[in-house]
Amino acid sequence: MNIEIKLDADCPETKILITTKEMTAEISSLIKRMSEDNKQLLAGFQNDILELLKLEDLIRIYSESGKIYAITNKGTYSLRLRLYELEDRLIGSSFVRISNSEIINLQKVKNFDLSLTGTICVTLTNQTVTYVSRRYVSKIKKILGI
Repeated sequence: MNIEIKLDADCPETKILITTKEMTAEISSLIKRMSEDNKQLLAGFQNDILELLKLEDLIRIYSESGKIYAITNKGTYSLRLRLYELEDRLIGSSFVRISNSEIINLQKVKNFDLSLTGTICVTLTNQTVTYVSRRYVSKIKKILGI
């Protein structure tokens, strides 16, 4: 993919032009990501009260007993989106899926313990300890450049 940026002081509004031979899934995904509004917010419920959660405040998102929860420093919130929907929405951010039931914010990781054979132990800034499932270990290592 070739990216070109043209700066024009007379341009009243940012315009994105995509020139391509054919429409691909990658281009469709790119268009979807660029056109989404309020991408930086999630609706979280706590005690039947809706709060808007900023992505940078999220530590982890996980599923338990068929429900989806988000953890911030302020507490635990229930979400109404599924993990796969959240994963699609969080593409291009600092979030990464580490198992079938959990997504973490890489900016909220205190450390990774690679000493366990076949898996990675993750300690988050709120002292939560979680594990990368074997299925996602190679993906995490690639992201970390190891």
